[in-house]
Amino acid sequence: MSNTEFPDEELRREQEFIDGLYARVDALRGDTEVSVTDALAQGNTPMQARLERDILVAERSGLLAALNAVDGSLCFGRIDLSSGATHHIGRIGLRADDAERTPVLIDWRADVARPFYLATGHTPMGLRRRRHISTEGRRVTALHDEILDLDDETRTGHEDPTGDAVLLAALDSARTGRMGDIVRTIQADQDRIIRAPHRGVMVVEGGPGTGKTAVALHRAAYLLYEHRELLARRAVLIVGPNPAFLGYIGEVLPSLGETGVLLATVGELFPGVRATRTDTPEAAAVKGRADMADVLAEVVRSRQALPDPVITVEHDREVLMLDDGLVNVARERTRAAKLPHNAAREHFEGHILNTLTDLYAERIGTDPFDGSSLLDPSDLTQIRDELAENPEVWSAIDQLWPRITPQRLVADFLAEPEGFLSDEDAAAVRRPVTRHWTVSDVPLLDEAAELLGEDDRLVRERAERERRTQIAYAQGVLDVSYASRTYEFEDKEEDDPEASEVLSAHDIIDAERFAERHEEEDHRSAAERAAADRTWAFGHIIVDEAQELSPMAWRLLMRRSPTRSMTLVGDPAQTSEAGGVGSWADILTPYVEDRWEHTRLGVNYRTPAEIMDVAAAVVRAEHPDFEPPGSVRSTGVRPWARATDDLPGAVAKAVGELTPAEGRLAVIAPRALHHALAARLDGVTAGAEPDLTHGVVLLDPRQAKGLEFDSVLVVEPGRYGTSDLYVALTRATQRLGVLHTEPLPKALADALA
Repeated sequence: MSNTEFPDEELRREQEFIDGLYARVDALRGDTEVSVTDALAQGNTPMQARLERDILVAERSGLLAALNAVDGSLCFGRIDLSSGATHHIGRIGLRADDAERTPVLIDWRADVARPFYLATGHTPMGLRRRRHISTEGRRVTALHDEILDLDDETRTGHEDPTGDAVLLAALDSARTGRMGDIVRTIQADQDRIIRAPHRGVMVVEGGPGTGKTAVALHRAAYLLYEHRELLARRAVLIVGPNPAFLGYIGEVLPSLGETGVLLATVGELFPGVRATRTDTPEAAAVKGRADMADVLAEVVRSRQALPDPVITVEHDREVLMLDDGLVNVARERTRAAKLPHNAAREHFEGHILNTLTDLYAERIGTDPFDGSSLLDPSDLTQIRDELAENPEVWSAIDQLWPRITPQRLVADFLAEPEGFLSDEDAAAVRRPVTRHWTVSDVPLLDEAAELLGEDDRLVRERAERERRTQIAYAQGVLDVSYASRTYEFEDKEEDDPEASEVLSAHDIIDAERFAERHEEEDHRSAAERAAADRTWAFGHIIVDEAQELSPMAWRLLMRRSPTRSMTLVGDPAQTSEAGGVGSWADILTPYVEDRWEHTRLGVNYRTPAEIMDVAAAVVRAEHPDFEPPGSVRSTGVRPWARATDDLPGAVAKAVGELTPAEGRLAVIAPRALHHALAARLDGVTAGAEPDLTHGVVLLDPRQAKGLEFDSVLVVEPGRYGTSDLYVALTRATQRLGVLHTEPLPKALADALA
């Protein structure tokens, strides 16, 4: 009988196939967990057990993460080729246990899976049929077949005439407060970006709802698959605009089986500092300017001081005077080496010691009759060595060329910026010395670290101290071993005279070699090591909301990408940060000139046409030639606006009306109103990082960047700039409301009329 008489037979077959896949996954998961557990029980010494544990955990963590994330939809598609072959497509690849290791499930990133995303009736790419498999957990709930070979008359009863059912279902589904992957619904234009070569800079521009963030994340997953060896070693960095956004996207890559990625805001890219505070717009604009690099360089030079008027050093009852002329010679010779400040200090020390040696030699070693030197080179060396033991010499050097940390340099500069900035700019950035950093401070700290460098001698001294500590520990282990052996064989010698001749570890290895042999390796992942290393060079960097970054922030990122392998996603129309560059050419020309590729996503998958029309009207009032992305769907629900005299009460009432049974609602309001609004909203706290998994969240427009919600309530839009208002209006996937006590912007009022 034909399949059309038994349409559910297809469902049964797919269910059996997926049941088999999950049985395989469960076996893999169990084997992996058991192997790690067994390893923890092995090992003859605590040091060896710890080493084996760390190695296995590092090796297995990625696989475990992938297996634990596949319960959502391990297999989501199938392609039937004209040749008769069939391939199932899923989140990860799985192979059979036969000798040929036959692929059972094709990883979505493999070349053979690409027709699943690109094939059309006009260009079928060798396919007869494409099947989307919908699941809930491990249960198959629906099949959606697309006929790509119109000459094939076979039908399954699950044909989707439009081919859009799965995409539209995903767009209409309730939001969870976490971004989901789009691996089941990647569109052709998105696929081309995801699989583009990883070298060079690619700019992905797209308006709200075009999926540019999801594309960037799937591109990261694809690059990690395609260039596993390189990127597993160097890691991928994803930079987002704020911690809430990073939490929102944090589950996408693990769901695709990838964990070798560092997600961070700019405020987290200086090890030891986690900046979450924000500056005033005026301060952020000043700190973000490109010329701040020159300002900080001048600040560093100002710390390379001259005496005022002299510095005296007493040595062996002689008073030696360092005046500004002598010190300036040492300073200029040191600067000529073109080394960072702290790294150059060793050169400055040498010049000062030589200068003091010459001064002292003139005092005690000059013939009073002919002025000739009475000292030979060995005498001068001895004098120099003695001066190097004089604390007054080092006190003078510390005054003239101090060791400086980036934190101290930037803190002192911001406390007293006069002399380096104009009066207006100095007033904008001035603040008391504090341990609390703002996001705009972090690029300054990074620039300062470049200018200051590190004194290699201090690094070597730390390493030597650590080595001595390890040797002391190893000696203790050997001593315990020797004492134990001595005690054991004292009782045996009477019965077995040869027992004392058995060699112990103490007899064949010394403490230094034992310490070297058991020196702990660094078993952190590449992403973990990168997070702790300011000088790390990433294999690829992805920047979301890239238009918001300041020139100084771009200097920081470019240092971390010497190969200039980057994917930048953003929308200049949404630029709101005072220090944001906005123009892609302005961002990239200083670093790569014209060697970058630009592509644009023009389809809005998130925002219904009714909402997008209102948002576009607001921007067009300021930029008449503005062209928004086209929405793929319409809900028939018009946005609304209400004036009120009781804003908190009206917001609380509207939240009750709009909150969906499933999904999320965002109240987007100016920060100054948050405390008053939160007091009327259950479970909502003002001032804290929002929990996006909560049913109702309170945000300001900039916190809402990159996020999406089922319903959005925009409060007092008259207080927003155009870009912030555009962002706020385009966060909703279903419903949008506006509440205000102040007059609406004219363009918004006209669009909502």
